[in-house]
Amino acid sequence: MRRPDSGRRLFLVSLNVFQKRFAMEMNFAGRVLDMSRCHVMGILNVTPDSFSDGGKFNSRDAALVRARQMVADGAAFIDVGGESTRPGAAPVSLQEELDRVCPVVEAIAGELDTVVSVDTSSPEVMAETARLGAGLINDVRALQRSGAPEAAAAAGIPVCIMHIQGEPGTMQDRPEYLNVRREVSSFLTERMRVAEQAGVLPENILLDPGFGFGKSLEHNLQLLASMEQLHILGHPLLIGISRKSMLGKITGREVDERLPASIAAATIAAMKGASIVRVHDVRETVDAVRVVAAMKEAG
Repeated sequence: MRRPDSGRRLFLVSLNVFQKRFAMEMNFAGRVLDMSRCHVMGILNVTPDSFSDGGKFNSRDAALVRARQMVADGAAFIDVGGESTRPGAAPVSLQEELDRVCPVVEAIAGELDTVVSVDTSSPEVMAETARLGAGLINDVRALQRSGAPEAAAAAGIPVCIMHIQGEPGTMQDRPEYLNVRREVSSFLTERMRVAEQAGVLPENILLDPGFGFGKSLEHNLQLLASMEQLHILGHPLLIGISRKSMLGKITGREVDERLPASIAAATIAAMKGASIVRVHDVRETVDAVRVVAAMKEAG
């Protein structure tokens, strides 16, 4: 029988491994952040069809206004995405993604004191946005597109490798796992190996277990419950659960009514050692993360 404190003991051991293996500071194109703390990443979709905010910010000026507000609210990262990855989303041409993303990245990087993250799987977008001032590549396909590992290495900035089962269009059809946490860990370990072989520096890698990407509600909950065990992989964790369908299934709430559930999920992730939580509601999440940080410092 497992002793009641064994989960906390495993978390502390895993976190200690993480702290010993890599420096806790990461350099995002000149902006250095302490990854032992939890930071808030604001979501900025410059798309017409993203599941929560599609069409709201798909012009340069509207996106910049939104980015300014999120930075004022405490966002350390702004994650700019030009292709929706919701289940069933239509594919976007490379040129359209470049046209959507590049002007916004350039504007934010030129004006605001924040790390610009680019939510992309396209090598060409990785290269061009890094040139324009992006500080993080956030790839939901884990550098699986041809040329992506090499593009990420050449960009010379941190890259987040996310777990996904299948492709975004079909990932929620019938996801299956024998042990979701172990299979996610195995996938991430293999993709890290590919990235490092292409020249991505180990200290430039973050990991995302991919909540909602090829996972049922049960899989997502199992993964969240065991999230601290992912620290054994030795890299900072980026967690994105904000407004996702898993929260709707739990609460019965529609997308625009999931703020309390999103805050609860972000709080759990922060308590379990996430370095970044990716959210739509920045101001409220920053407050929640600050409470978690104060509790940890007091303890």
